[in-house]
Amino acid sequence: MKRISRITATSRPALLGAVVMLALTSASVASADDGPGPFGVTADVVATRRTVRVGALFGADRAHKLPGGHFCTASVVHSRKGDLIVTAAHCVDGVDGDLVFLPGYRDGRAPYGVWKVRKRYLPDGWAKRQDEDSDLAFATVENLHGKPVEDVVGANRFTTGTATGATAVTVIGYPDSREVAISCTNKPTRHSRTQQRIACPAFTGGTSGSPWINGDDQVVGILGGHEYGGSTDDVSYSVVLRREAAELYKDAVGDS
Repeated sequence: MKRISRITATSRPALLGAVVMLALTSASVASADDGPGPFGVTADVVATRRTVRVGALFGADRAHKLPGGHFCTASVVHSRKGDLIVTAAHCVDGVDGDLVFLPGYRDGRAPYGVWKVRKRYLPDGWAKRQDEDSDLAFATVENLHGKPVEDVVGANRFTTGTATGATAVTVIGYPDSREVAISCTNKPTRHSRTQQRIACPAFTGGTSGSPWINGDDQVVGILGGHEYGGSTDDVSYSVVLRREAAELYKDAVGDS
């Protein structure tokens, strides 16, 4: 299976990355908790009822060998059947084999279960021409022990049409080099008519698909889009969620 993680144009020595992450984490863990924390600081995620809605994507062949096997991030969003997750299109398009989603994944463990991805939903703009302005996808997951994933970990609301930068958002994602999620809170800014950006350090490969969550538990962005989410680790992108995103969500919810 092709390993899909966030594509970066520049590479950095592993030791430097570890030192930077250590410094960022020691600076503050508040931004990973329910409070907003300082802007632009990246820290390890503290497990709460809100943060466990975010999880890691794995190939199904890694379900029994989890450490080091995740490649992208996804999160649970509200739907009628409670079985819907959202991520970046480039995370699920063209991936051979089955996928599984592990909400709240941490340190090689799946505290809320391993959920098999059933069906993937891609917008036409991505399916036909891999348009970076359409780098968004939904997927449904099968019930586990008779329950949908939303009943187990809850869900955020997928929301389109919000003004970029109107409020701060918290980005939560799984770098593929680490076994714990990281988070950062900041205000997005406009990159173009169709793309928004956020300054958050150390969002490396594997963080594609990370939700941008505002204070009302609304997902208003998905890490991806321009340059598959960004050409540096410190600035990340998302498509602006408008009509195409709304129609795709409607299709996924109606079909789930």
